[in-house]
Amino acid sequence: MNEQRQQATRQHTCERCPLRPLPIFREFAESELDFVASFKKGELTAERGASVLIEGSHNAHLYTVLSGWGFRYKMLRDGRRQVLNYVMPGDLIGLQGTLMGEMQHSVEALSPLLLCVFERSKLDQLYKCHPGLAFDITWLAAREEQMLDENLLSVGRRTALERAAFLIASLTMRAKAVGLNGNAAVGLPITQQLVADTLGLSLVHTNKTMRKLADRGLIRWRDRGCEVLDLDRLRDIAHSEFPAETKRPLV
Repeated sequence: MNEQRQQATRQHTCERCPLRPLPIFREFAESELDFVASFKKGELTAERGASVLIEGSHNAHLYTVLSGWGFRYKMLRDGRRQVLNYVMPGDLIGLQGTLMGEMQHSVEALSPLLLCVFERSKLDQLYKCHPGLAFDITWLAAREEQMLDENLLSVGRRTALERAAFLIASLTMRAKAVGLNGNAAVGLPITQQLVADTLGLSLVHTNKTMRKLADRGLIRWRDRGCEVLDLDRLRDIAHSEFPAETKRPLV
């Protein structure tokens, strides 16, 4: 397993954060921005395959993804893995460990990750002095719950084809909202094994299902990833409502 690496200096100040100009994120009041700048301790880089957070561990920090992809997962004792969700720029990770004492899941880098590091000890001050930021953190936690609801619905009730279409469509929409891949076609850095662990299917069943989507011209598999060719038809197959992305917090 690759190691994560802590940077000694900041590459990005909060005032010049590359995510803030994106229209998906709400604007900060000057006092909020000043506090977040003091809240930030530094930055962390993690290579593909590195563990950012480990289930059962204690961690003194919270993280916001600045660039790259990752995924949350849990493992059974015999090594079987369930992928819970995926993390992208703007997502907050580590809150669970802050509130529950230890992490209840792990987070692994799916591509090179850059994360902003925040001191957990200042979280009380955030809630006391900055109710707007406190609401933001609550909103992010509620959004994570909403995504897990959809994932549970997929595993419990959607067909294999619907599960795959929903996963790829939802990841594509999230990626576009935060500017991943710019104006190019969205490429998802996922493997078929990762898809299988997300959807609760065998690798053989996953391969057959993804081949059906590829044969219909909806996706194309590349080295270490999947290229989305027809998002609208994927959404149709998923038989799900996809609410429009609205302004969201960025901590």
